Amino acid sequence: MDGTWTSAQVEAVAPDAKSLAAARKQVAGTKWSNDGFGGGSALLWGECAGSGKKPYQVCIDLDEPAYKCSCPSRKFPCKHALALLLRWSEGSVAEQAEAAQFADEWRTARAGRVAKKEARENAPQTEAQKAAARRRADERAERVAQGVADLTRWLDDQAAGGIAALGRSGYRAFDDVAARLVDAQAPGLAAAVRRCGSVAASGSGWEERLLAELGLLRLLVSAAGKLDELPGPLADTVRSRLGLAPSSDDVLAGTPVRDTWEVVGLRDTAEDRLTARAVWLRGRDTGRPALVLSFAAAGAALPVDLVPGTAVDADLCFYPGALPLRALARERHSPVMPLAGAPSSVMSLPDAFDELAGALGSDPWLDRYPLVVHGTLRAGSPWRLEGAGVSVPFVRDVRPWELLAAGGGAECPVVVEWTPQGLIPLAVHTADGMVTGAEARA
Repeated sequence: MDGTWTSAQVEAVAPDAKSLAAARKQVAGTKWSNDGFGGGSALLWGECAGSGKKPYQVCIDLDEPAYKCSCPSRKFPCKHALALLLRWSEGSVAEQAEAAQFADEWRTARAGRVAKKEARENAPQTEAQKAAARRRADERAERVAQGVADLTRWLDDQAAGGIAALGRSGYRAFDDVAARLVDAQAPGLAAAVRRCGSVAASGSGWEERLLAELGLLRLLVSAAGKLDELPGPLADTVRSRLGLAPSSDDVLAGTPVRDTWEVVGLRDTAEDRLTARAVWLRGRDTGRPALVLSFAAAGAALPVDLVPGTAVDADLCFYPGALPLRALARERHSPVMPLAGAPSSVMSLPDAFDELAGALGSDPWLDRYPLVVHGTLRAGSPWRLEGAGVSVPFVRDVRPWELLAAGGGAECPVVVEWTPQGLIPLAVHTADGMVTGAEARA
């Protein structure tokens, strides 16, 4: 266990705002008994009085994290687990040498299940299994190639017939194409086509924006047909955009980059039946950005080990590509620590967009990028970020009132996520610390 969580980490793991609000009502010490943490491991436990005779028994593995509560709630973590985490973060739960019996039994049973799973995953493959894996890989490559060919024909048809009809057909025309790409096991292409549907429905000026998106898609499928002719890093980028990223094991086997990584921003988005969490980091010494992604089923807990406003000395391994951005943490050399002041990567708006231009030159399909800039939030239609004589709009309908109030209308370090549709504000840094915006939990 690296140390007690902050209240921000507890808030980040809540499945929704309603659960967090309910948890705060459960924090009162009179409801809790037989609680503690430690017991020789990263375990937190406690009993909370409920409406029945028996108190609810709550167990939390702080490393993963994982949760168990005897209440009937279907949310993970439930309000009782969140309340226990809040009490622990406030210092209201004492460390114990031994865990309560119910917590120790849960830990033992869970360790057995984890050991069996690891044994299955680490068992050496037989020759038949290896041959089957190669056959599946070859079959998928053929399906992806067919999907690329089908998408190429569809894009050429749009260019030949004009895109006016796409503005009237709604999402269905794009969803049908995306569904065929899912069947072809090209999820990256499917997601890009679905994004085109939202562009076609984005209001005035949609034609120019959609044409740009379709042009990038056509460039991608052209590159997909010439993978063997592309430089290695660019070929890796194309594969990742098709949805053919390497395995986590292969990424973690690569050369790590050690730095003190400052967690500058976080944004949650809903993707089908999953919630995706994008955590943005910046290396204090290298200055390079990194993206750590995690996914969970709707309503399930997401990792909370990387929280904006903190930093950690760690080794990151990057997915290969012309612009290595997505990364996995391989080893940590220090506990997570609070960030003292603003991130070290703060720059002017012109310098930030010079960096962004270089990133787009390496990966023309880039759809998001983190920037930490000195700027001022301006309300309007649309809202904007201004600084050093430059004014950049936020995405349509974004009105970050809480960030404007926190910054007081003055210039301050602002964390934004660039997208082709505009900037998405994530946080501001003030004299009192970091303040995150509602867009971080869109």
